[in-house]
Amino acid sequence: MGLVGTAAVRDGGAALPHGFWAAVRVWLEKPQVANRRLCGAAIEAEGTVSLGEDGEASHPLAAVWGGGSGGGQEGRAASAGAAELGWLWREVRGQLSAGHGHLPPPLTPWGGPGRRSELRAVLRTLLPRGRPVGPPAPPTKELAVEDVDTGTVTFLPLEENSEGKYQIKKCNIYQIQLTHIKDEEWSVSIVAPFPEDWFSDGIAYPKLAWLGNELLSRLAKWSVEQKPSEFKSTLSLISVAKYSKVYQDLKEKYREMVKVWPEVTDPEKFVYEDVAIAAYLLILWEEERKEKGLTKKQSFVDLGCGNGLLVHILNHEGHSGRGIDVRRRKIWDMYGQETHLEESTIMPGDSHLFPDTDWLIGNHSDELTPWIPVIAARSSYSCCYFVLPCCFFDFHGKYSRRQSKKTQYREYLDFVAQVGFVCGFHVEEDCLRIPSTKRVCLIGKNRTYPPTECALIDKQITQYINNRQTCAVVTCDRRVGFNHKDHSDGVCKEADSELPENEIDTAGTIWMPGFQPREKVEQIRNCASLPQDFVDDVVLNVANLLLNATPQKSCSNIHGGNTNTWNQGESLSLKEVAEHLNKETLKRLKSEYGGLQTLLKNNHQVFEVLNGRVHIRDWRKEKPSTKTKPEVKRRLSAEAFKTRLCWFFIHHPDGCSLPSESCPYAHGTEELRQSQIIKKKKYIQ
Repeated sequence: MGLVGTAAVRDGGAALPHGFWAAVRVWLEKPQVANRRLCGAAIEAEGTVSLGEDGEASHPLAAVWGGGSGGGQEGRAASAGAAELGWLWREVRGQLSAGHGHLPPPLTPWGGPGRRSELRAVLRTLLPRGRPVGPPAPPTKELAVEDVDTGTVTFLPLEENSEGKYQIKKCNIYQIQLTHIKDEEWSVSIVAPFPEDWFSDGIAYPKLAWLGNELLSRLAKWSVEQKPSEFKSTLSLISVAKYSKVYQDLKEKYREMVKVWPEVTDPEKFVYEDVAIAAYLLILWEEERKEKGLTKKQSFVDLGCGNGLLVHILNHEGHSGRGIDVRRRKIWDMYGQETHLEESTIMPGDSHLFPDTDWLIGNHSDELTPWIPVIAARSSYSCCYFVLPCCFFDFHGKYSRRQSKKTQYREYLDFVAQVGFVCGFHVEEDCLRIPSTKRVCLIGKNRTYPPTECALIDKQITQYINNRQTCAVVTCDRRVGFNHKDHSDGVCKEADSELPENEIDTAGTIWMPGFQPREKVEQIRNCASLPQDFVDDVVLNVANLLLNATPQKSCSNIHGGNTNTWNQGESLSLKEVAEHLNKETLKRLKSEYGGLQTLLKNNHQVFEVLNGRVHIRDWRKEKPSTKTKPEVKRRLSAEAFKTRLCWFFIHHPDGCSLPSESCPYAHGTEELRQSQIIKKKKYIQ
């Protein structure tokens, strides 16, 4: 009766019971990781409550604010909620079991003989993902009550009545229980006292079967596999509730951009990613205005703005600013005059400082990423920055790993954060909610030093940059970064006497002479621009190498009842294949991104590259996809049928392994169809 589900858990690493409470914390603070119809949860209040008759909440709540997915903002805004918690607890207890505060069976009761008289209560608001179809429903609030002694957490749904008081929605009460069976054997269960009355709204409260299957399995897994993350919680610096609303508003406002996107990139990914970043910045800047007592909206410069959509959104939301990129994009012409975009090469130096700008933005800014904290520090004492690192660049070129104990991404984030510290910023880290694997941002909005120490910090920056240069660059010019001109109303000055008189003019313009900005014309280096005769020659050489390797693999080939053997060849490592190619061929391939491997993967009709080994592709083994392809892809596949010659039919000693009617490629020129696909031309401006 009332048992929704139970899962056996084996704890071989002494993770329990601590792991159980960590799993519960995930469900409390980040319910969206299990329930995809939620955007998150706002922790309104949290603290200990008494099992005594008065039900007063204890007062020391400050230490627990800011730990939830709602970030520090809900915590800071919830000082009133702390006082409200005791009052709410008294109201809730009075509604349970004739006012005695007893939980309905079969829930495990709170407390008991010889147990502590305090519980931990968390008041949260569940935030739905997306806009409601009908009129907006009142926010879903829950009071979660944790009892460490009994290993239970009870969720009490709350409804607001016409008098503004909260009442327990008893039909949707449920409890998560941890039970120690023996030795390493435990169980995690979910119990609901009124399963026959359970009301599922499909959002905050899915069906009970979902709790007993999906949620329970995740809780059991998290309880013993909970590992400390390398990164902060998502949206830890802003209010999740505010973010959810602003994001939905912006998504609705700019969703038409998906339909008219003229670039070759994926419109949904780039549009909704920039909408999410814009929502984050708008909330971050709103909070900054409140903290600093500002009335005017912040100005910005987006360095390496790319398609310019982020600039477009921020401009239209009332923030003055511009975007700068080395290459103009086609979509720029669609934005109109209110969106300010410039085509220009950015060289870190005195000519690219922004003394009148409040914020510098580096959204996947590549080679400019480590320079943005430096440019912000040297632009003015009040200039802040936001960077979202993606590709790994140092001051002078590609970033080289220095530690093997961290992931390359974590190591690079630490490096960019260190640059910010050296530049005198309090660097904060947060994780954005965007469709990208690289979603950790670094923010510098406050300084660690007074304005009078600007020159000292500048020397520190110069020394740090010099120390990171390669030997070749250091030998070329050890004066990098010194004597930059004053662009901050007399705050940041570097005395000319630091350098010999005859070197002042040459040292002041560019901070690193070896810096390589992105090329104005994007070079296509994925082997697609190589001459076709060169590609055909490499393909034929590699195929013959595999076919002639010993021992040969032969497979049965059944064509109309006749059984033949078809030479599948041998598999070789990429290194072994490269050893058989001449030096000129390898040199030419080395100038392309991916080199030999990219060329072979591009010719997927002939080759299959798996785990660093090259195989002849056997089309008989190709399994049809179990996933239903979108209509567009199905149409393209049909239009491409028999529009190219079959390489195996022409070059393989045994011909094609498939009969003509089954092969997607033409067996001879008489089968060739004219392609109906009009390929997009990639105009690179």
